[in-house]
Formats: sequence, structure tokens, C-alpha cells
Amino acid sequence: MALETVRARLRIHGRVQGVFFRASACDEARRAGVVGWVRNCRDGTVEAVAEGARPAVERLITWAHQGPAGALVTDVEIDWQPPSGEFTDFSIRR
Repeated sequence: MALETVRARLRIHGRVQGVFFRASACDEARRAGVVGWVRNCRDGTVEAVAEGARPAVERLITWAHQGPAGALVTDVEIDWQPPSGEFTDFSIRR
């Protein structure tokens, strides 16, 4: 039985810039087998789009609630969306 492919757009709030959140998220996503992207936003949040098997995306979401050492995550907004299949890897966007 094939695993369900899902897509989630995340907005991570707190002290999440200047703490290697994007690089750590990229590493975590690749370990989990998730594709998509992550970027800093002008309002101080981090935004990510993650697509893959539901357990892998949920693993990344769980990680995002804590983030790397030095981060202080106060909220993670999750918007579940239909998967697009447009990504081949997980990258950091500028």
C-alpha cells in the first residue's frame, strides 16, 4: 500500500531567524525524505512548504515546533494544501 502524499505550508513564529533555522530545516527535511523549500520572511517568521509522505511531513512539522538549538518557537501555523508534485528536492529560498 502506497503512503499518502501531502503538502503543508508552515509559518514558524518566535526567535527563528539568525539561529540556522533554514539550514537545519533543510537538513531535517532531507533526512525525512521531504521536498519543498524554506525561507525567512520580512516579518521575522520562517515560511516553509513541505511535500511528501504524510509521516515524513508530520516528522518535519514536529521538528519545526522546536527547531535547532538557539531557536525559540512560539507558534507553528499549518495550512494543509493539495500536493503539487513540483519539487525534486528541499531547498533554501532567499
